[in-house]
Amino acid sequence: MDNYGLFTKSISLENLGIEDANIRYQLSPDELHDITIEKGQGVENSTGALAINTGEFTGRSPQDRFIVKDSITEDKVWWGNVNLPFDSDKFDALYKKVTAYLSGKEIFVRDSYVCSDANYRMNVRVVTETAWSNLFCYNMFLRPEESELEDFTAEWHVVCAPGFMADPAVDGTRSHNFAILDFTRKIALVGGTGYTGEMKKGIFSALNFILPVFKDTFPMHCSANVGAEGDTAIFFGLSGTGKTTLSADPKRKLIGDDEHGWTNENTVFNFEGGCYAKVINLTEETEPDIFRAIKRGAILENVIFKPGTNEVDYTDNSITPNTRVSYPIYHIDNIQPGSIGHNPKNIFFLSADSFGILPPISKLTPGQAAYYFISGYTAKVAGTEAGVNEPQPNFSACFGAPFMPLHPAKYAEMLIEKMRNAGVNVWLINTGWSGGAYGTGQRMKLKYTRAMITAALNGELDNVEYKDHTVFGLAKPQSCPDVPAEILNPRNTWADKEAYDAKALELAAAFRKNFAKFEEFASDEIMAGGPLA
Repeated sequence: MDNYGLFTKSISLENLGIEDANIRYQLSPDELHDITIEKGQGVENSTGALAINTGEFTGRSPQDRFIVKDSITEDKVWWGNVNLPFDSDKFDALYKKVTAYLSGKEIFVRDSYVCSDANYRMNVRVVTETAWSNLFCYNMFLRPEESELEDFTAEWHVVCAPGFMADPAVDGTRSHNFAILDFTRKIALVGGTGYTGEMKKGIFSALNFILPVFKDTFPMHCSANVGAEGDTAIFFGLSGTGKTTLSADPKRKLIGDDEHGWTNENTVFNFEGGCYAKVINLTEETEPDIFRAIKRGAILENVIFKPGTNEVDYTDNSITPNTRVSYPIYHIDNIQPGSIGHNPKNIFFLSADSFGILPPISKLTPGQAAYYFISGYTAKVAGTEAGVNEPQPNFSACFGAPFMPLHPAKYAEMLIEKMRNAGVNVWLINTGWSGGAYGTGQRMKLKYTRAMITAALNGELDNVEYKDHTVFGLAKPQSCPDVPAEILNPRNTWADKEAYDAKALELAAAFRKNFAKFEEFASDEIMAGGPLA
């Protein structure tokens, strides 16, 4: 039986193995919002956004993410602790159980697409067990015009059944929850978890394989914006490094905040149609764009209200520190039309170095750019996780290892090629500590970081004097507009210079130890980009 929402197209899911379902097709955000509240699965907050609880899982479960090992993936995927193989026959059997579970139920179906550049567009049909999961996909994927739906043909499918629990002994999973990509069947299958990010990251992990392997396009876990002169800037960075904050520049238009492709036509396009931002400790002063985007149509996940109200207490992490909001990109005013940029000129690698060792800004050679890209470095500060009592290095290859099916060296080689062909400058930015490690030094002032990025974007660092870091070999500018010269050389900011030298050698050793697993696949140029000492 088919039911209809905003659009009046009759669809069937029998080709997916789902039969006799009450299909709620292409419902509007308002309809999905109201259905969620009517079913008691969410409440409305004081700004009109929908607040839901994702249940047992409040984040991704990397150990339960699999890729089906078949003729497409067997010789291309970098198998290991990140990309776990799943048997094709086991997938078939598990998929049939999931579709049988969904058959006869009320389910929500959405036709959408990813990749804002029409030359790379991939149509995706999303099938979800809950209305709020479908609203999340409305926000995060790109939205076809009504005229495009009549002849819509899905290339990939996302099937999400949070209420289905796998039997590991029978189904081949590790636990009752799972997120599995099958590149032959072109299905992202999610079960046993209500965490919405599994759907987003599933389809974007697929693109991180499809684009480089089949379309010669470089996929990036990054944010991007465009200046008044049409120049594009790209920002890579792990959580907590300032990627979202620094790419939200009132003088530049936002392309997107998380996932992009860089084409041979030298364009940068957004994969997605929305933003999925952390909201822990959110304030209007620190993140005005995100704060103001939390209105009707947005979905808040795992937040707590202030007692007796429906006003969110953004400081409350009693459910999880990973509180989040998803919203369509049009909730932000200063966005790039079409979510496509041209003429990339600057790339910024953001690292929150809580050791206080790395310079606040360095200009990288192509070999260094590849080395630091593969390394994907930031550092955890004391108190952020149980057992973390002092700064610890944190490496995530390509600044997004959990979502990269290929070997990191493959992505790094594409980066080097793009750098050379486009004449792009690559900068390493330390948004972390200066004058000592966390607990002794001070966090780099945001106004200084913004000034350094602005200077790089405006070409004001092109003709200044540079000196190489004695341990890391990084080229440090000796002057920068609106930035005190003394902070540009991190050793100068430490009272104990010998302590700085010792800690710099310790951090360099951590880089080399992490990179050892990549050496076999890295070129001499990339290897030469590492620490000198």
